[in-house]
Amino acid sequence: MSLVTLLPFIVLIGAMILMTRSAKKKQQQAIDMRNQMQPGSGVRTIGGMYATVKEVSEDTVLLDAGPGVELLFAKNAIGAVLSDDEYNRIVHGIEHDLKSDSDLVPDDASALTGTDGDSDAAAASDDKAVDLGKKDAEPSDDTTADEAPKKTDGDADAK
Repeated sequence: MSLVTLLPFIVLIGAMILMTRSAKKKQQQAIDMRNQMQPGSGVRTIGGMYATVKEVSEDTVLLDAGPGVELLFAKNAIGAVLSDDEYNRIVHGIEHDLKSDSDLVPDDASALTGTDGDSDAAAASDDKAVDLGKKDAEPSDDTTADEAPKKTDGDADAK
């Protein structure tokens, strides 16, 4: 056998080794993250539920999900241990801002147009009806709900 015929097999084996090494590294990081849990830590489960750790045992975690709601989860069901700032931002909506008010961007585009966001022109533009192009969604004023739309010769299917 020549080196040219063995080269694809060598590359394939090398790629498999790198992939398994990467997967083992991620698995070890997840184990380390779950072992760092302490009572009072904010966590997100793999199902997307946010809660606070109440007790940690060898294989399970007791979570406090709200007033009077305690849930027992397997440690493997914890998807992420969150920092206090991140947990408060997600669960309680508390932003920990280090920026000054001058660095903040306004929520609307009024700063770009030079108009005040509370002006009558802006309010009037919000009150306009939007035509979505649905012609037979609601009956018009001259027809009743019981009447069916009338077909013309142009509406007939050409076969």
